[in-house]
Amino acid sequence: MRNGLGTGNATVFGVFASSRHTFSKHEREALTLLQGLGIEGDAHCGHMVKHVWDMKRDPTRPNLRQVHLVQSELFDELNAEGFDVRPGDLGENITTRKLDLRELAEGALLRIGDSAVVKITGLRTPCVQIERLRKGLRQAITEHRQRSPAMKAGIMGIVITGGRVCRDPIVVIMPEGEPNPLKPV
Repeated sequence: MRNGLGTGNATVFGVFASSRHTFSKHEREALTLLQGLGIEGDAHCGHMVKHVWDMKRDPTRPNLRQVHLVQSELFDELNAEGFDVRPGDLGENITTRKLDLRELAEGALLRIGDSAVVKITGLRTPCVQIERLRKGLRQAITEHRQRSPAMKAGIMGIVITGGRVCRDPIVVIMPEGEPNPLKPV
C-alpha cells in the first residue's frame, strides 16, 4: 500500500448506522459523513465523546471514535471458525473489502468515494457486549502478538471532509514520516 494508491481495488463493502446506542448497527443504502462530527443519524455522532462508557468517565473528551471501520475479511475468518456474524454485527459504520485496516498508521487518511475523507485515530477495543453477541467472540478476535494482545475488531476515525458514502472505492493516503502504529482509542 503506497501513498494515494490504496490496494488498487479497496472498496466499501457495506454501510451501517444506528440512532440508538446498540452494539450492532443496521445496514443502510448510504451514509452521510459530517465534517468533525461523524455519521449523520448515528448515536456516536458529535464533537465530544459519545461512547456510553467513555461519556461516564469524561464527557468533555474529543470524539476520536466518529467512524468505526471493519474489514469484511474478518467476518469471513470468524464464520469459518463457526461464528455466525455478518457485517454490521460488530457495530461498525463501514465494512471494507481488500484493505488491511490493521496495517494502517495513526493519521492515515481514507478518501472514500468522490469527497469523504476519514482520518484514522486508532484501534477499537470492544466492550463486554461482544460476548453477549456471540460467546467466545472476544477471544476469537484477539490476536496475540509479542508485546501484547491486539484486537481485530476494527479501527476508528474522525471525519475530515464530509460526503455521501456507499459502495465506493477507497484510496489510502499514509501520513508523512515515520508511521505511528495504531493504539486503542
